[in-house]
Amino acid sequence: MDEEELKLMNADRLPGPFPDVAQTWVALQNQLPITPIRTEEDYQQMVRVANSLADQLNGNNEDPLADLLAIVTELVANWEAHNVTIPKAEPREVLRHLLETHGLKQKDLIGIASPTVVSDILAGRRAISKKVAKALALRFHIDVSAFL
Repeated sequence: MDEEELKLMNADRLPGPFPDVAQTWVALQNQLPITPIRTEEDYQQMVRVANSLADQLNGNNEDPLADLLAIVTELVANWEAHNVTIPKAEPREVLRHLLETHGLKQKDLIGIASPTVVSDILAGRRAISKKVAKALALRFHIDVSAFL
């Protein structure tokens, strides 16, 4: 086997020694606890991490942490798809359930609707608009029909 063939065979392997990667991973986890989601507690922790990252990024997709947010969000979405059930209820009750499940407050939806609008929705004084329903569906990774 020549040198070129060896390079092609090893092209899919990580560059550098794994001990360096392991040390970097431990250092990162000491600052930001990123783990597989195996339990409800892990899930709640990853939701907090995702919310903190989203708050820090404030919609800036050019930030280097945007990819990290995407990874954490995918972990959360995968857990939810297999472990979180959306109740068959009125849209406002679905929203209330999701807020409680994710440990969020009305103010945490500020990019979607003002706390006053969210309060009115939860109190039954206002219906969820199509625009807000779409934004909520994206935020919580569920079908928009849950809010309409």
